[in-house]
Amino acid sequence: MHNLDEISKLRKKLGISQSELSELSGVSQSLIAKLEAKKIDPSYTKVKQLLETLERHNRRSSKKAKEIANKNVVQIKSTSNLKQAADIMHKKSISQIPVYKGNVIIGSISEKTILKILSESKSPEDAFKKKVIDIMEDPFPVISGETSIELVYEMLDFFDAIMITKKEEIKGIITKNDLLKLG
Repeated sequence: MHNLDEISKLRKKLGISQSELSELSGVSQSLIAKLEAKKIDPSYTKVKQLLETLERHNRRSSKKAKEIANKNVVQIKSTSNLKQAADIMHKKSISQIPVYKGNVIIGSISEKTILKILSESKSPEDAFKKKVIDIMEDPFPVISGETSIELVYEMLDFFDAIMITKKEEIKGIITKNDLLKLG
């Protein structure tokens, strides 16, 4: 259960007046004022209405994935070798790359994967000759540019990167590094 103080804090954080919250939620402004002043103990239904309204407003006003995505998506062809992938990552100072076959993303490769292949190989020269298609991982997940930053944070707990699309066209990529720039 939420603390009642959260209603006032979230309302103020979102820059919404008590009157605006009343209009949006259907809960009277006087009830909101009394609740925030701790002069009444409101019903569960009224608190739920207020919190749901504030959450909806928060989602609508939060940043979208397209606003933080890196529009310059570095890519590598599936026929490239590991040395080419490592060189691109080093030159561009990136940790992962989507793998393309034609105009379609078919996988991904990361520093983690390259280091694993190198550590398992008897010869770095042999490892660097391997084709990207033979060692690549699954493609990065694809989301709409309209996806909220909150969801992007959650997804990046599980994936190295996220691809942003609009009508099946790649518009950008988001990595954990992009989220660090928000702070």
